[in-house]
Amino acid sequence: MGLTKSENFTEAQNKTATLLKALGHPARIAIIEHLLKAKSCVCGDIVNELPLAQATVSQHLKELKNAGIIKGTVEGNALCYCLDNEAFKYLDGYFSALLAGVSKQETTCC
Repeated sequence: MGLTKSENFTEAQNKTATLLKALGHPARIAIIEHLLKAKSCVCGDIVNELPLAQATVSQHLKELKNAGIIKGTVEGNALCYCLDNEAFKYLDGYFSALLAGVSKQETTCC
């Protein structure tokens, strides 16, 4: 796989790509939906919600955390996770601007 040459793109483009890449797996979407449904920090029961091994769930949580989509805190010997509202506000702004731009196009393509 080639290099992405991320330095050739804006900070906003790189941030958006990082967030969307992290969202690009159904297990991660399921994790996000579980955290949203819980309406609070979730400690340890995420693995019970998915048909995946603990190690696999941990890797998906790591990817989501590294992208800034979830936050993790240590409570005792458990890791607790919740959604990072700022990431979703950013994506909301991005997609709102994208939709506004598409809606303003006067011609149809193809």
